[in-house]
Amino acid sequence: MEVIFSLDEINEVAQQILEQNPNKVILFNGEMGVGKTTLIKALTKKMGVNDVTSSPTFSLVNEYQTATNQTIYHFDFYRLNNEIEALDMGADEYLYSGNWCFIEWGEKIPNLIPDLHSTISIRLLSDGKRLLELI
Repeated sequence: MEVIFSLDEINEVAQQILEQNPNKVILFNGEMGVGKTTLIKALTKKMGVNDVTSSPTFSLVNEYQTATNQTIYHFDFYRLNNEIEALDMGADEYLYSGNWCFIEWGEKIPNLIPDLHSTISIRLLSDGKRLLELI
């Protein structure tokens, strides 16, 4: 899937992503400030999360419950220095739990990512819109 969108259209894009039936572990790639966390907020809302969602930059992981009692883990590994730190916080248990895992800065833990995952790459275009690719 490939789509160009403005941030005003992010809820529609979130719905389109879910309609693609991605794997439950999803990597979100893109530069700082491109909208990864904003997209994750839209996805969790579309999935029925009523709690406030935010970036887990300092806690490394936030846990959300959907209205249908599904668990979503949202990771931000930006502050990690190495994969050992991720292992120390139990990242492997989360990633292989069978629950949804939305991962920002997954390139910091390449050896821990399950083989069965999807990747969303977001790139800022010159007109302020975003190019999203779901693989």
